[in-house]
Amino acid sequence: MLAALAAFGARPFDQVAVADLARNADVTTGAIYHHFGSKLGLYAFVRLDVERRLLDRIEGALAAAADGNVRAAVMPALLVGFDFAVQAGYLHLLDAPPTTAEHDGLVDTWRAALPTASPVLADVLAAALRAALRAVGTGADPAEARRALRTLAVGPVVDQPATDS
Repeated sequence: MLAALAAFGARPFDQVAVADLARNADVTTGAIYHHFGSKLGLYAFVRLDVERRLLDRIEGALAAAADGNVRAAVMPALLVGFDFAVQAGYLHLLDAPPTTAEHDGLVDTWRAALPTASPVLADVLAAALRAALRAVGTGADPAEARRALRTLAVGPVVDQPATDS
């Protein structure tokens, strides 16, 4: 598990070889296939664990909203998630939607936290977090990616009529 966390967190899925995982974990490739069925099975298992840890932190930050003002807690929750992923080295595990799950836990978490907001907001927040992680994973300065996230603002939603530009 630790070898898979390190490998999948540091490199994209297609750049991680089962033989390298086995060598780094001091097990055989057969043991990996026996327990997880495939590299994708191991990846899905590790990603689910890491995503749950991310969601726990985001949900905790949202629950700590002063006076129940969840919208005010969105930015701190977004930054808590970003900081966790960067500090733990889980950039490539969390920089894209899950490929092996029926639902996207990150989007579902934002939707549950912001039930009266547009459902698109949940997709935008998830995409922003993932884009920031992807940027760091491809060499961007984490502080710069964090500053970019901070420029997002989630305030009261006021419906504006669509205009043709």
